[in-house]
Amino acid sequence: MLNFDFHNPTHIVFGQGRIADLAKLVPAAAKVLILVGGASAEKTGTLAEVRAALGEREHATFTGIEPNPSYETSMQAVAQIREGGFDFLLAVGGGSVIDATKFIAAAVLFEGGDPWAILEKFGRNVQRAMPFGAVLTLPATGSEMNNGSVITHRAKGAKLPFSSEHTYPVFSVLDPTKTYTLPPQQLANGVVDAFVHTVEQYLTYPVNALVQDRFAEGILHTLIEVGPRLLTATEPVYDDRANLMWAATMALNGLIGAGVPQDWATHMIGHELTALHGIDHARTLAIVLPALLNERRGPKRAKLLQYAERVWGITTGSEDERITAAIERTRDFFESMGIRTRLSGYGLGAEVIEKVIAQLEAHGMVKLGEQREITPAVSRRILEAAL
Repeated sequence: MLNFDFHNPTHIVFGQGRIADLAKLVPAAAKVLILVGGASAEKTGTLAEVRAALGEREHATFTGIEPNPSYETSMQAVAQIREGGFDFLLAVGGGSVIDATKFIAAAVLFEGGDPWAILEKFGRNVQRAMPFGAVLTLPATGSEMNNGSVITHRAKGAKLPFSSEHTYPVFSVLDPTKTYTLPPQQLANGVVDAFVHTVEQYLTYPVNALVQDRFAEGILHTLIEVGPRLLTATEPVYDDRANLMWAATMALNGLIGAGVPQDWATHMIGHELTALHGIDHARTLAIVLPALLNERRGPKRAKLLQYAERVWGITTGSEDERITAAIERTRDFFESMGIRTRLSGYGLGAEVIEKVIAQLEAHGMVKLGEQREITPAVSRRILEAAL
């Protein structure tokens, strides 16, 4: 096992009816800006619950944070915070709203010029951030219990990640009943997003981290078990929603990634597809991952064989046959969730590849993966295999 530091200060408040706990979670004297995406939080009554729980605290609402949150919209929120004198932020939504809130919290207090520099430096230049909490309504990204964020600059055509010790949520409220109104597409995205988050930290090379491996495999088994049921249930099943919500949180709160090598090349390539073509984040991961695993089957051989046996129960055939079968089972799982796994499924062909490679090079993504061996040439082969 590799050396590691693990610290996660986010207070998780889990279960039905827990939005009422905002009454004691948010500082009593806080002036709160609530940040939301579209109109769903209002329509479902979640926003009314939040406002009621805030009681007499002065508060306002910023609406309009989009999927794949943008720098431009985030900066509008920054202006509102500065003008209104708000001192506590509350994200109500999924990963996009929480990601945007992290950037906004850092950007309000940033003294290094244009806050886009936060993304260009991957958060290394963040010295402080506003305190914020979250009410999760869409389980997928794990942003509710980590310090990472991904922001898109529409004018630049760039989508970049950042993280900082200053951008952990103070708390996050996780009420599985808030997922009951989600459409099947968003549930499927959440399952695949959490699955790939887990794989990025698990399918690398062995370092004898037995606990992390077993935790990761447990998350994958959970997603494989509950994922299809989420799409076929005639009525929401609380336990399945609860297990999806907690699996997505555990997939990216730092626990399974402690002391192990991590990949994240699938995400970096997928980010460029989203920035250029607007494909849902989880769906870009489903496009890239099977092709990447096949391309990197040599360096990942030991863990792919472990994955084949422990996650998919594949124990017969040659080593190469077992690896191939595990990759195909992964692709089939994504497809069974209604998520296409090839560029052609989104109306894209070979013409997009050079644009993606150019963006990877422009953003310094030229040595990706746990071995730092995924060069632009390797990324090109991965995308060609994903056609």
